[in-house]
Amino acid sequence: MEKYFVAILFSLNCLLATAQNMPSLLSGKNINATFSIIAYDADQQEWGIAVATDNIYVGNSTIYIEPGVGAFSVIAETNPDYAINGLSQLKQGATIEQAIRFTKAKDRQAHYRQVSGIDSSGNVFAFTGEALHYWNGKAGHFPGNQFVVMGNQLGEAVLESMASTFEQATGTLAERLLASLLAGQMAGGQVTGKQSAALVVKGSNNEWYNQIDLRVDHSEEPFKELQALLNYHYGRIRLNQSIYAYHAGNTKRANTKLAEAEALLNGWNSIYSKIAFAHSLMGKDNQAVRWIQKALLENLNWKVNLPAFFYLRKHSALSSLIAPDNFKLKDWENAISMLLRLNRGQEAVEVAKEVLAKGESSSYLQYLLGKGHAQVGDHLEAKKALAKALEMDSGNVEARLMLEEMNK
Repeated sequence: MEKYFVAILFSLNCLLATAQNMPSLLSGKNINATFSIIAYDADQQEWGIAVATDNIYVGNSTIYIEPGVGAFSVIAETNPDYAINGLSQLKQGATIEQAIRFTKAKDRQAHYRQVSGIDSSGNVFAFTGEALHYWNGKAGHFPGNQFVVMGNQLGEAVLESMASTFEQATGTLAERLLASLLAGQMAGGQVTGKQSAALVVKGSNNEWYNQIDLRVDHSEEPFKELQALLNYHYGRIRLNQSIYAYHAGNTKRANTKLAEAEALLNGWNSIYSKIAFAHSLMGKDNQAVRWIQKALLENLNWKVNLPAFFYLRKHSALSSLIAPDNFKLKDWENAISMLLRLNRGQEAVEVAKEVLAKGESSSYLQYLLGKGHAQVGDHLEAKKALAKALEMDSGNVEARLMLEEMNK
């Protein structure tokens, strides 16, 4: 008898391990416990969706956005036809309700679907398949002003919390969508747990680098990681704004944006080099050193970036870490390149000449020497170095373009 029960338990565990939740196990359907919000920002002409589930890579199959046309969130027993056909119908002049009902009318398993959609003007429509109400938790949808929240297998207050949070939230569309999603999780989320989350925002006027497509495909803390990714997105923008502001002569804005960037970029180890650079650009070498130390504490492999900070070699905290005597040619090129970024052209020229005097040279080193000469206004020497760079490597496109520009 004991062996019999062990066998049953083993079989049940195997089934549960391969099934994402009880509805999937009992029905044989690929039903996900999922919740989402879809919305439109008329001022920015942006469409966005935030979604989370107890299964892997939720963003892979539930988010469909075409700027200027509309967007669809398709969850539960996912069927992409609702979005593919829906976008096509919208382009032909259908309303958002007609666009969704077009596929629903032909779908014999519509009772397993949840679909929400929004058109180019922010009109919304959604439906929740009848069968989803029989599973654990709550299933339903709530249409609001230019947004819809929906989900299945949820805590009782999830949808209400998502809707009210979105309506009261401030900031960008992405920030409001994520606030709504996080509120849903705080209100109980999915009764089956959590595993992945995604956030996508696309706009008619957005450049590619301002479009947002963030995905946490498998994690014990997908909401925390999705928030971190959005922080990194906006942190990088603020870091770039800081550097641009400094070059434009607006030091107050530069410092403000840099402080905002630092608060958002903590944990993104590879961008610490740029943060350190920004501090040094603004004359704050001690702050730059602190970010370098932080980078090394978090990731020992980050030390490959140290030669670029050759200019800080005499700082007490780095003197034992930056060893010019061990520099290879590539290290010197990185050191000189950083000096040029910091507008220290004369120092860059001097270092480049010292390296050349040691018998080391490359097309790229000559190009950097040319940039240094140009930065300090010695155009004749700049042209000589650039010509030498091309003599050593005719494929050095940076040297060729710079020389062409100087010869105009």
